[in-house]
Amino acid sequence: MTSPEFDYVVVGGGTAGAVVASRLSADADVSVALVEWGPADEHEPRALELRRRAEMLESEYDLDYPSVDQPRGNSHIRQARARILGGCSSHNTMIAFRLPARDLDEWVAAGADGWGRTSSSATTTAWRRTSCRSPPSTANPYLADVISAASTALGIPVREPWNDGPFCDGTGFLELGYYPETGVRSSSSVDYLHPIAADRANLHMELETRVLRVVIDPGGDSSRRARAIEVERPGGGRAEIAARREIVLCAGSIDTPRLLPLSGVGPADDLRAAGVEVVHDLPGVGQSLMDHPEGLVLWEATEPIPDIGASDWDAIISLRLDPAAPVRDMLCHIPLMTLSDQRERLGFSTPEHSLSLTPNVAKPRGRGRVWIESPDSAARPLIDYGYFTDPDGHDERTLLAGMRMARRVAATEPMARWIACEVFLGPGVQTDEELSGLARAADHTVYHVSGTCRIGAAGDRPRSSNRSCACAVSPGCESPTPGSSR
Repeated sequence: MTSPEFDYVVVGGGTAGAVVASRLSADADVSVALVEWGPADEHEPRALELRRRAEMLESEYDLDYPSVDQPRGNSHIRQARARILGGCSSHNTMIAFRLPARDLDEWVAAGADGWGRTSSSATTTAWRRTSCRSPPSTANPYLADVISAASTALGIPVREPWNDGPFCDGTGFLELGYYPETGVRSSSSVDYLHPIAADRANLHMELETRVLRVVIDPGGDSSRRARAIEVERPGGGRAEIAARREIVLCAGSIDTPRLLPLSGVGPADDLRAAGVEVVHDLPGVGQSLMDHPEGLVLWEATEPIPDIGASDWDAIISLRLDPAAPVRDMLCHIPLMTLSDQRERLGFSTPEHSLSLTPNVAKPRGRGRVWIESPDSAARPLIDYGYFTDPDGHDERTLLAGMRMARRVAATEPMARWIACEVFLGPGVQTDEELSGLARAADHTVYHVSGTCRIGAAGDRPRSSNRSCACAVSPGCESPTPGSSR
């Protein structure tokens, strides 16, 4: 196999990888290879135009990973991961929140040196450059009514902007990462690669090239080194791309912990079970998966929602359901579109004109994991979200409180005038047990998977998935339709 050499090899041209490659190649004295599984995005309007993001889901660019069975949640989750330059920043909603300072404090306390408030303050300029308020012409009147109703029903302020101060309770239109004059998203590719790709001779981009594994030199721990990646190029040809200095894995929270075990790096027992030779026993790989389980309350609308907006997800409610909580524990999107497939699977129809609220658990305590069961690089990873398995039942209680909160907002004017009747969960569903059963069976991901290749102190232990199934309000451990994996 041929082995072209670069100082740095960046695996994945997505949200992080495009930025890393751009920053590294700013030094003209180093060479950088950026290797991306998907194609360029420059001539794909679905990836560039924020209003067309829904067209990217389940498209040829979507890896569309299924879930393993979730005994206490929805077993039919489809995790969208984008195989295109820009990665998930080429198909997400571009909602841009600055990280709460309290989260940074928690990271440092857990051993993540260098991630504190002071060291992260340099991001302020970047936030203000890529995050903007949408022009008044995109302000949907229906969303304005929901914002007004939420402020009245919940006693929270209307926030505008969100990112000029500490993150706290409120509701309002969001700041989005896009260019209002064109409607083009400020993806990592648009902002960090498009302006420089043609002018940097030291930046080499290998597109439509799949990374199969990291090639690690044999030897003891002190001499072991990741020296190259093995790739499959268009047409099926295989080759190695070598790194003189470093290989930087930026394949995301699902594909990075898939690639590491394929390379022999991960929990030793998992590697052996998958038939992979153990190169380095690293227990944290693929562990501590965290995601925001999201509920939905759906109503039939009295009239069509106006087709006005910067995206389909322009407004939000942020709330501390527990007044004693130090930070908000619930976020609720106010979408202009209804994701109805999970509810239709349970036998609920979606009316021609509908509207919805989608409360999610902002700081979940349940943990899952990602792993492989085969040395075949073409096999999909296994994803267990561990929904609603946290020992004290916090996530389930929070979701149910969010569902009841959504109903309170919907019963308040001026949102109430838009509503004909509740379709899902349905007005007859009132007890905690009834709410929990339906909400968990139809819960959805917010596509915010994280934690599987975590930062932190070298000696701390990863948080593994918890299948002990502590039930906060429901008498059994099964959702009404547990289902099987897709």
